[in-house]
Amino acid sequence: MSTHEKKQELYEYAMERLKEIIEYDDDALNEIRQGEISDIFHKIFNEDYYIIGYYQASQWLGADTFECIAEIQEYEDLHLGERHTDLGNAEKVANMYAYVAGYDLVQKACTELLEEYEEQLELDCEYSC
Repeated sequence: MSTHEKKQELYEYAMERLKEIIEYDDDALNEIRQGEISDIFHKIFNEDYYIIGYYQASQWLGADTFECIAEIQEYEDLHLGERHTDLGNAEKVANMYAYVAGYDLVQKACTELLEEYEEQLELDCEYSC
């Protein structure tokens, strides 16, 4: 699985979780409208592991392991000033990669989901107004 395919999988996961969050949290849609996605991002990629198990993580990382590690290191250097991820642990690498890649993907998912909701509201209004 290429990094592009990993990001597509993560995007689909983010979109699925985002829909669940909106369904159960009335304030979530308003947060998205206001551009406040940090809490939503935290719920999707930081409250639970994306992949559990060393074998599953190493299989998921596959041939792109070093590319994923490079993205993690770049992120940690830029945002944290030092490196924290245990690169000898496939599970930690996979989950940190999901976290790093996930932020942009959650932003994209929020934008697309908001557009879908707004279009649906317009259609509903056209039929009921």
